[in-house]
Amino acid sequence: MRRRLGLVTIVLAAALLVTACGGGSSQGGGAAQGGGQPSGQSAQQAAGGGETKPIKIGQVIPITGEAAESGKYQKQGAELAVEQINAAGGVKGRKLQLVQEDDKTTNPGAVAALQKLLEDKEIVAVIGSIRSTQVQAMMPTIAEAKIPVAIGGTNYGLTHSGNPWVFRFRPHDGYSAQVLAKFTVEELGKKKVAVIHSTDAFGTGGKDFVVEALKKLGVEPVLVQGYNNGEKDYTAILTALKQSGAEALITYMTFSTDLGIMAKQIKQLGINVTWVGSPSITAKDAANLAGDALYGTYGVTDFQVDGSEASKKFAEAYKAKYGQNPDLYSAWTYDAVMVFAEAMKKAPDLKPESIRQAILSIKGFPGAEGEYNFDQNGDGLRHYHVVKNENGTWKLFKTITITD
Repeated sequence: MRRRLGLVTIVLAAALLVTACGGGSSQGGGAAQGGGQPSGQSAQQAAGGGETKPIKIGQVIPITGEAAESGKYQKQGAELAVEQINAAGGVKGRKLQLVQEDDKTTNPGAVAALQKLLEDKEIVAVIGSIRSTQVQAMMPTIAEAKIPVAIGGTNYGLTHSGNPWVFRFRPHDGYSAQVLAKFTVEELGKKKVAVIHSTDAFGTGGKDFVVEALKKLGVEPVLVQGYNNGEKDYTAILTALKQSGAEALITYMTFSTDLGIMAKQIKQLGINVTWVGSPSITAKDAANLAGDALYGTYGVTDFQVDGSEASKKFAEAYKAKYGQNPDLYSAWTYDAVMVFAEAMKKAPDLKPESIRQAILSIKGFPGAEGEYNFDQNGDGLRHYHVVKNENGTWKLFKTITITD
């Protein structure tokens, strides 16, 4: 009898062990629990036809740290897209579901957030970071995971380093640098130009492109000055700017909060210079910090409310839901979800390679930021809007599309 009870106990224990191994994985961002995977079938295959569970898209966003304010806009943009897609019937008859993880505004935090998302084998694609330095840190993990990852980082090398799983939803710095230099020199007629930049991958890469573009236009910068992210006192840098005799300033600043602080100090020091900034100058959190210190400045931006009909519709929907105007942070994550959904509709299944190929085949897709035409490097956009801050409102000045 004792031998029979022992045998029953072993069988029950084995059954419980099998059940536990096939159970759902834990989710971040308040997502529902997922089910187990059929034996011998990959997670992404399991997310394909015949399923009724939501299709999961991961999102790495700064919920805490220096960039938490911009993270709010990135979160809202992606959530609006999911809401609209689900209201229209979803993808392949299934709802979309976001699973979000905090990158803590650090490179290690971004890598850890991505790795945690990848533990959920039901996630078929990920929205990564807008920070180039974070994307650089995540690149080995992305290459190893072999899953489509949307990025907003604009450092040129991110999509030119041989990683086929990275797709960029903003124009790269090579384009913005050309627009910044051409507008400053040819449109504004400025010949004495200073360049201030963040010393991280984004700022340094952008600075290199700007200086190169200025030199091609026959302009040698009168000052090229870097600073570390999170700087609170720009007095020494701005004193050098004033002494340089610059009549125009081009900035490549990573954090719009840094830009807002510097703008206030430029005003306090009475520096009179025509300022043309990379896209961070147009961000909502920069305006919240700087106020009228940014009035009269110019910027280049990938998103502008009046840029296209799709931009206007997105802005209207965003304001109706959140009670405020969107910016580039919300626009790129909105587009990332929309493009992922479009690719998943076109793909025969939800395997990573199928989604990747479907993204590469997208041409003429009308996004909030602009028209997407992905090339083999994973770059989808080639335009920049030049805008001017008129009493706190960024007005469209002109749109420039780079063809080479």
